[in-house]
Amino acid sequence: MLDSIELMYSPAHVSLNPEQQSFYDSEGYLVVEHLLSDEEIAIFLAHEESPQEKPRLGLRTHVVDCQWKALAHHPAITRVVEQLLRGMPRILQSMYLPKMAGENSSDIAFHQDTHYRPNTPPTLMAAWIALSDTGEDNGGLCVVPGSHREELRQTHKTSGEEHISWTHQHLMRDPEGKEWSEKFHSFEINNLDLATLKKLSVPKGGIAFFTGMTIHGSYANRSSSSSRLAFATHYVRDGTWVYRADVQETIPVQSPRTQ
Repeated sequence: MLDSIELMYSPAHVSLNPEQQSFYDSEGYLVVEHLLSDEEIAIFLAHEESPQEKPRLGLRTHVVDCQWKALAHHPAITRVVEQLLRGMPRILQSMYLPKMAGENSSDIAFHQDTHYRPNTPPTLMAAWIALSDTGEDNGGLCVVPGSHREELRQTHKTSGEEHISWTHQHLMRDPEGKEWSEKFHSFEINNLDLATLKKLSVPKGGIAFFTGMTIHGSYANRSSSSSRLAFATHYVRDGTWVYRADVQETIPVQSPRTQ
């Protein structure tokens, strides 16, 4: 099967073929190259590296920062998301994920995003954008192909110096308005067979799309010269309920057909 699929496009008319959709449905992820230009990436990175104070709103920074908004609503990206979700997407959250060269960054333990963002029906998915060349040598993304077809896996809190570890309480709210508090921590899948991992190489400007049930994570960047720069936007299909109150206010994407 193909792991990386090159796609030449006019941004408002990106169209996946049946093989690509079938691969995503079967394996739980899809890498599409050349969706962002070098110029677009340079503009975003210059914005992030600027010493000027920038607006921030945590996981919803795409609401207040023009450059984060541009990536989250990018027509080439959201058109692919729309096809993979088989419906109109809404933006749930956004994150800038740099692992700088020479800084001995931490691992991101293997997890399913649904652990962090319970949703119904289960339509959660991610677009993981490579803002630099990414791969095994500099902390690139890893997935477990086909893991989205299984149940939500049991987890434990990460531990050890190699992992990012945290605990937070979050307000939860169901569709009827019932509220409760739930403890979240840095999840790690129990008893994961590391032989099932697929280490992805996503080139600069390429994007790895994967479902909210796909097991994934990344190793530390041990490279002394190659930074791993990535940006992730999470989407749900219109009509999906997200239980965590801090990210319940999802944003409809600007339709690629109107841009």
